[in-house]
Amino acid sequence: MAAEDSQQDDGMEAIGFGCVNEEFKEIEEVRSLISKLTDVYTDQIAMETTVERFTFIVDQYQEQPHLIDPHLESLMNQLLTIGRNVNTPPALQNLAFKMLYLITKMRGAKVVVRLFPHEVVDVEPVLALITKQDPTDFEAAETRYMLLLWMSMACMIPFDLSRLDSNAPQDSGDHKLPIMDRIYNAAMRYLLVVEKSRDAAAYLLSRFMTRPDVKKRKLPEFLDWAMEYVAKAEYTTLQGAISLTGVLTTLGLLFKHGKREDLLQHAGRVLEAVTQLSLLECDNNRLRKCGVKVTQRIGLTFLKSRVAKWRYQRGSRSLADNLQLSKEAVQQRQAVSSTGPQQPGEDDEDEEFDIPDDIENVIELLLMSLRDKDTIVRWSAAKGVGRITGRLPRELADEVVGSLLGLFTLQESDGAWHGGCLALAELGRRGLLLPARLPDVVPIVLKALAYDERRGNFSVGAHVRDAACYVCWAFARAYDPVEISKYVNHIASSLVIASIFDREVNVRRAASAAFQENVGRQGTFPQGIDILTMADYFAVGNRTHCYLELSMYIAQFSNYTTDLIDHLVDIKVHHWDSAIRELTSKALHNLTEKAPEHMAKSVLPRLLVHTTGLDLQSRHGSILAVAEITYALSKLAVEKGGSVVDSIGLATVNSIRDIAIKLHAGKLFRGMGGELMRRAVSCLVERCSLAHLPLHGDSVIDLWQEILDDCLNHSEPEIQLAAVSAIPALCSEYYQSTPGVADHRRQEVLIEKYLHHLRSSQEVSRQGHSLALGALPQFMLRGKLGPVLAGLIHATEITDKEQTWAEARRDALKAITCICKTIGISGGSDVTQSFCTGNMGEVYEAFLCAMKDYTLDSRGDVGAWVREASMTGLHDITSLVMKSSPELIQPAVCSHVMQCLVQQCCEKIDRTRAHAGNIFSSILYHDPAVPHIPHREDLLKVFSKEEVSSINWAAPGDTFPLFTQLLQYPTYTYSVLLGLTVSVGGITGFLVKHSSSALYNYLRNLARDIPELTRLTSTLTKVFRDYQKVDRVSLPMLKMLDQLLSKGCFDPLITLESHPFTLELFQLVKTEVTHCGDPQKLLASADVYCGLLQFPGSVRAKCLSNLCIFLCHRFPRIRKTTANKLYEVLVTYDDIAPAENVDELVALLSETVWDEESLETIRPIRNSICTLLNVPVPVPLKKKEAAAVDM
Repeated sequence: MAAEDSQQDDGMEAIGFGCVNEEFKEIEEVRSLISKLTDVYTDQIAMETTVERFTFIVDQYQEQPHLIDPHLESLMNQLLTIGRNVNTPPALQNLAFKMLYLITKMRGAKVVVRLFPHEVVDVEPVLALITKQDPTDFEAAETRYMLLLWMSMACMIPFDLSRLDSNAPQDSGDHKLPIMDRIYNAAMRYLLVVEKSRDAAAYLLSRFMTRPDVKKRKLPEFLDWAMEYVAKAEYTTLQGAISLTGVLTTLGLLFKHGKREDLLQHAGRVLEAVTQLSLLECDNNRLRKCGVKVTQRIGLTFLKSRVAKWRYQRGSRSLADNLQLSKEAVQQRQAVSSTGPQQPGEDDEDEEFDIPDDIENVIELLLMSLRDKDTIVRWSAAKGVGRITGRLPRELADEVVGSLLGLFTLQESDGAWHGGCLALAELGRRGLLLPARLPDVVPIVLKALAYDERRGNFSVGAHVRDAACYVCWAFARAYDPVEISKYVNHIASSLVIASIFDREVNVRRAASAAFQENVGRQGTFPQGIDILTMADYFAVGNRTHCYLELSMYIAQFSNYTTDLIDHLVDIKVHHWDSAIRELTSKALHNLTEKAPEHMAKSVLPRLLVHTTGLDLQSRHGSILAVAEITYALSKLAVEKGGSVVDSIGLATVNSIRDIAIKLHAGKLFRGMGGELMRRAVSCLVERCSLAHLPLHGDSVIDLWQEILDDCLNHSEPEIQLAAVSAIPALCSEYYQSTPGVADHRRQEVLIEKYLHHLRSSQEVSRQGHSLALGALPQFMLRGKLGPVLAGLIHATEITDKEQTWAEARRDALKAITCICKTIGISGGSDVTQSFCTGNMGEVYEAFLCAMKDYTLDSRGDVGAWVREASMTGLHDITSLVMKSSPELIQPAVCSHVMQCLVQQCCEKIDRTRAHAGNIFSSILYHDPAVPHIPHREDLLKVFSKEEVSSINWAAPGDTFPLFTQLLQYPTYTYSVLLGLTVSVGGITGFLVKHSSSALYNYLRNLARDIPELTRLTSTLTKVFRDYQKVDRVSLPMLKMLDQLLSKGCFDPLITLESHPFTLELFQLVKTEVTHCGDPQKLLASADVYCGLLQFPGSVRAKCLSNLCIFLCHRFPRIRKTTANKLYEVLVTYDDIAPAENVDELVALLSETVWDEESLETIRPIRNSICTLLNVPVPVPLKKKEAAAVDM
């Protein structure tokens, strides 16, 4: 329950595959893996593969470890057979014990240790194996841990260990140490090590020391050593802290497993030694936890083991006993419970209590540990309080409870509240919290359920609320319904509130589990079953669902309605998290219909007080809540034929009106909280407008407009969007002279102002005002469509000064799309009133031009946002045209739209490709059918309905094989090749793999179709020519050409010496790299030159000449890489150079240090290579030109 929730807005916790298995399914595979250990332990790769697979299988059952129980003993025997064999190689032995350790980690050492062989014959072999271990061998750490665990079981044989000793002398003449000493020495050897073996050694010692024969000889010796070590311990160092942890762990386990009469005489000095350590001041939480454990175990040793007769019992621990109780017995128990608490001493008359003075120190230390900063320490202390209280007389136990309740004060930290709740739950679970204390405890628990302490921009308290849920869960199991009946309504309301309104998912689920336990155990929670049906453990996982849906369902029950609303108003409206405040306002909007009178008369006045207060969070949440409640009340009033004034009164309307005025006068839109205020007031304006507040002609309208206009210039997108959302509501309510007719003065001023800002020198201003123009209602655009459309189209154009303003262009496109939807499509010709033939071409042209936006900045391809907005606009406008005036769609425009979509479907960004695919399929299968789609019938065959319905448009493996088929249609060839170029020549391996594979497969099928291959190569060179010196396309083009040439896609053209493709390609590559200083592009061009060497004729000589120029390039990397590539070509192809010169060429290329020698040294070697290749020796250019190419 104490896990922290993520801070995502929806508050949804990921649900994995835990707890879904019904049996250990991989048992046969596990047995097989174990049986193969003898074969794989010498092979490093096979061994790692086996261990990795074994680990994966075992980890799957971490949440359901009990499923391995039917097979656990057989698996252990299978592994121990390998591990205990004296002839087993150490590597194999370590591997077997490592697998056993993995099983132990999954199932738990307490379960596994019981299944170890523990006969007399096992003691000596296990001890011998432990003795052979090297504590410094890190590869055998698991072996040492498992052997020590095994010995902790084997050493408990019911025979005196002296019987196992042998007096026979060894080869050296010495006698073996007694087996008791050998076990003791082995355990002590590992008690202070820095590994897991320390815990096993502590467990071994605690079990070993409790043997009757061992405790007489070794227990005092060990305790003396431990006390001496503790007295000298230095836990400020890492090694000292780890060693002390081992000693304290052993002491805690020793006092746990040992008999009271054996340890009582030592308890006092151990307690004194541990107390003197002052572990509560230590920074090591493990040490503090061990100190708490030792202290509580010593405290239990001081007290006799007994079950307190005074404790509260509800039924019996045995289900069978409970079922056998007669009805009379049940009624008698209820009657006894209802008579009230018994007087102190009634149950203690027959018991004799001898309470040592040290118990007070123990309890005091445990209570102090409940305040610890770490949960593991508090949790251990809470259990200690519960255990010790159960052995105290009633009056002392009541004093402990009283001291515990003292932790719940405002002066205490959140840790104290958490520890106190854990202790209360432990006391309640054990029946030690008597019903007489419930009037004191229940109010504290209710406060803990709502505990939330703000600290700056966050809060603490989730763990306290989680622990309070645990208390409620424990109470459900501890008390009879009659005892807790008077607190049922308060507990039920608090748990319901926590389960649906808490910020943290773990607390919501804890509260839901506690509520469910109370419904099942108590049976008195109002509407418990109905609420559980909807608000179960999984339903409360999504925060938004809880606030907006579950709250509505639960609020229908009158027991909870007011409590839910008041909690939201008093607590969540003022929450530190803005997301919670926003959800709260929406929840209050929904809940208004459940209690409209309460909202109008009580809630609104309370909220209005905070709308202009000093606290930023309260001010923000209150304004949002007032806005939402006002709107909800207005809708209810309209349904009844009235107005919002009838519901809330004119005074409240005036108070709402004054909110913006007071905020503006107080300059609260500035500074750190200004952003929140802008968003809140934008929401207030929108909701008040929708609520039809009677403010027509009031000066506050001009102030609202001023605030919204100011928000449009803000740099935060959320603030702009809030203002954009409010503008249509404000205009619709207050800017109409008559229904459907705009106030001419306001229309002129508003639109002129917004159009002026479209030419602003600030990108954010253009973004906000573009979206605002797109949000204007229809009556505001009438007569102004022409200038508005012209201004927005101009804002979508790329200029040198504003080239990087991709977001402004994106929002302008979105605005045009919104205006099209608002105005509608008409077959007329009035361009000032509607979209028609006169302006349709301009709109399509703007969207199609935006499809060429490939703006780059530090964030990457930001032009993709523009292209995606353009695709969305093209789809929406085309759909509108098809529904009203299909004749407006021109064939050329439709063809251009489909070509652009096909290109985007083949490009490299997954998100853009997926968006384009969805738009493409939507237009292709539009109803009614879009006319003039080129090759429509063929497209329907390639992209069948079944294919389109199941395809993942973002997956390269799904889409590229389909779109490469469009290469056969001339209309789409250019677009497909252009898109494929940037994908095949990209840098993302997964994308390159699938795109190149699809292209290769298509080109291989054209091996015998020379005319079609010629058409494709012609289109390819056209793409290259059109994007010459455009690095976005030209560099991927070079990489793609290299791949196509190396894969033999153009091999059919080798025999056609007159084919123009190779010479055109060479010329394009040469032009591309002329005066180029980009190493990546130069290396890619060298790859293409090498690929063209397989074509005979003049192109080969030209390529060799250019490669020779690269051999003396000013970049050493270019020289070296070119030499390596040329070397590879010479040994791959036989006809590149004269046969008699090949050996000398290969020697020169391989033996020359191309990247370290100076150009003066390399140039003669390069010239010799030119001579051997029968190509002209390059002539140095003028210095000005040579710097970029040669020397």
